[in-house]
Amino acid sequence: MVKFQEPALDRTFAALSDPTRRALLARLESGEDLSVSELARPLPMSLPAVMKHLDVLSDAGLITREKTGRTVSCRINAAPMEDAMKWLVQYQRFWEMSLERLAKFLEAKKRETKK
Repeated sequence: MVKFQEPALDRTFAALSDPTRRALLARLESGEDLSVSELARPLPMSLPAVMKHLDVLSDAGLITREKTGRTVSCRINAAPMEDAMKWLVQYQRFWEMSLERLAKFLEAKKRETKK
């Protein structure tokens, strides 16, 4: 088994694997700070459950939290996603080449059937 030493990338993908966490990030996408209560309001779960999701996002470095008085505000930090995108781009090239080969193959088959 191959071991990759990229725990930050692992945490990023683990955090992004959950639809609730992706929804929370989407709410923060505008770049504006939102309180935990504002983030939790549209979700069909308890505030403690939302806090656990926010803990995962924070541990992955995808959000930052700031406490002002009794209010905790969250802000998106997209830098870890940039590293994930760089990793995914490697596979994008693979799929592009595979699709190009498939297109050439199908075009050749199409020409053969027209003969």
